Amino acid sequence: MSEKMFSSPLVSVQWLAEQIERSDIVVLDASWFLPGVERDPEQEWSEKRIPGARFFDFDKKIAAPDTELPHMLPSSTLFSQACSELGIKTSDNIVVYDSQGLFSAPRVWWMFRAMGHQSVSVLDGGLPAWEEAGLTIDTDTPEQVAKTDYQSDYQSQWVIDADTLSTELGALDTVVLDARPAARFYGTQPEPRKGVRSGHMPNAKSLPFSQLVKDGHFISAEQLTKRFDAVSAPEQRLIFSCGSGVTACVLALAAELAGRDKLTVYDGSWTEWGRVLKYPVVQ
Repeated sequence: MSEKMFSSPLVSVQWLAEQIERSDIVVLDASWFLPGVERDPEQEWSEKRIPGARFFDFDKKIAAPDTELPHMLPSSTLFSQACSELGIKTSDNIVVYDSQGLFSAPRVWWMFRAMGHQSVSVLDGGLPAWEEAGLTIDTDTPEQVAKTDYQSDYQSQWVIDADTLSTELGALDTVVLDARPAARFYGTQPEPRKGVRSGHMPNAKSLPFSQLVKDGHFISAEQLTKRFDAVSAPEQRLIFSCGSGVTACVLALAAELAGRDKLTVYDGSWTEWGRVLKYPVVQ
């Protein structure tokens, strides 16, 4: 697999602007919007993007089929096929961004890490920061890319399923952090998805992803460290959950920036946990 080119899993628009012409840099647009938001991220990408960016559709195309849960991590085989179609090489250095600043791009960062790709970073500030810096925007019809032979290497430590998680909720060496807004965590605000209970997992702690991001950028590494130190010990394993597995990855990326290294995402997140009655819920 790729070796790490990046000194951090977060890069600035200035860094990308200086490196973007390199043949081993691949830029991916991972924009996604919450259900009910009447915007088409792929259409927006086709009309306006960072030069050379390819659209990575983790919601509809690069996701596990045959499940009612949204955008679940696909198999290693499906992931490899999709990356090959996008012209991504196993040796490439990948930079992921989204059109909201810092929202859905960490999901794709996590997917690549879970598939064994080390050299992947997120663009801090995303497309808005790129535009604010006055850098070139491509509005031409996207070009076709040549197919490659991408090979993934699934890393199970990055992923946990509901049944396994249910056995670890009381473990002293593990903390579950929930990225949803506090009102949803405490059950004072109903869940947006039909048939999903309100509340949180026993022993889980609330850490809304919005506390880690300001104006589309992560807060400083020092501030991130303080946020994580307030809810967990440095040696503990962190398991991240949210509504459907997207903003949980914002927490995972933030935790890595804060120096944590035992990081796992609960892919089904509250959409699964809240609807399956055998899993306990508290408010």
